[in-house]
Amino acid sequence: MSNSSERQIKWTLNKIPATDDKQVQNMSLEEMKKASDFHKSFPQYAITPLTRLSGLAEHLGLKRLYVKDESYRFGLNAFKVLGGSYAIARHIAKELGRDVSEMPYSVLTSKELRDEFGQATFFTATDGNHGRGVAWAANKLGQKCVVHMPKGSTQTRLENIAKENATVTIEECNYDDCVRIAAKEAAETQRGIMVQDTAWEGYEEIPTWIMQGYGTLALEADQQLEADGCCPTHIFIQAGVGSLAGAVIGYFSNRFKENPPIMTVVEAGAADCLYRSAVQADGERANVTGDMLTIMAGLACGEANTVSWDILKNHADAFVSCPDWVSANGTRIYGAPIGDDKRVVSGESGSVTLGLVHAIMTNPEYKDLKEALNLNENSEVLLVSSEGNTDPDRYREIVWEGLCGTDKEPFADLEG
Repeated sequence: MSNSSERQIKWTLNKIPATDDKQVQNMSLEEMKKASDFHKSFPQYAITPLTRLSGLAEHLGLKRLYVKDESYRFGLNAFKVLGGSYAIARHIAKELGRDVSEMPYSVLTSKELRDEFGQATFFTATDGNHGRGVAWAANKLGQKCVVHMPKGSTQTRLENIAKENATVTIEECNYDDCVRIAAKEAAETQRGIMVQDTAWEGYEEIPTWIMQGYGTLALEADQQLEADGCCPTHIFIQAGVGSLAGAVIGYFSNRFKENPPIMTVVEAGAADCLYRSAVQADGERANVTGDMLTIMAGLACGEANTVSWDILKNHADAFVSCPDWVSANGTRIYGAPIGDDKRVVSGESGSVTLGLVHAIMTNPEYKDLKEALNLNENSEVLLVSSEGNTDPDRYREIVWEGLCGTDKEPFADLEG
């Protein structure tokens, strides 16, 4: 059972010195529209819902509360496919000397393109959703895929990837070491390509494309908010390596340059490399090592994406590290709506932001954070539920059996 200090939400405001801020331009509205147009060419494409939770907003003392529900994305129950598919398309377009706008789904899946491009092998490491998205896209486009998963990955997640004709293994190491294994194999394989949303020096082009692919959901959410007469005052966005956070914060920083929303990055306490980097406040990245045990499998990443980190340190307002009960509570709140609110099925990595907002608005212990973020009855808040119940067994453990409890009562903690 966790001790009380491990059950505390930790936070810091962003006091990192500003840099030349080169990466934010890669998340421009123009780049995001290019990715969105690509995704719209897929027959499986549909805009995912932006659900307004009016009953919950009133209960928490907020003006408005919205959640972008990515459990509907391409039938894959998570947003990750947006990045993997776009990066594969950009890579193929670059190899053939074309623009991605010339590579809609109909062209990518054509016999003519297959004859011209041939077949590559796309390698990746994943906690589940990213690998499934890359495998799905590679499968649809007639390409090969190899996926490596970290120790502790569930059989359900592995089987979902294997169904997409990918070669998939669970390794005896953590996520970041799986990334290194996949990168080494890609380098040693003829026409092997690494498709990873983790960036490091010398490997930033494909991660940037992946982040731009994630921009499709930010663009959709922006348009949906505008249609409902809302200009968000606050955005809470979860982070593993930080790619989704960098894409969303990068998009809204470009969208509202003069008056951006207050934007908060939220991590799993066991893998809070961005929070630790922000506490360090010198602009350098602080890594987390070890097994990083957390129910938030999709956020169990200990080394920040360099492209995203440049955006976050210039544009995020706060960084928050959350114990598992925050996510578990968020999952349960989404699943038990108030009044006429619609139920949202949100997995462990998708629900941590709602759990955090609930804690801030209801627990006097976090009064200082509430005041620091200026979160009150005039706030219009956007959240992203980045996955549905991608691991149904774990979802039931949380909702039915009270896995990880709450801040008040640790029912049953995650065991190694």
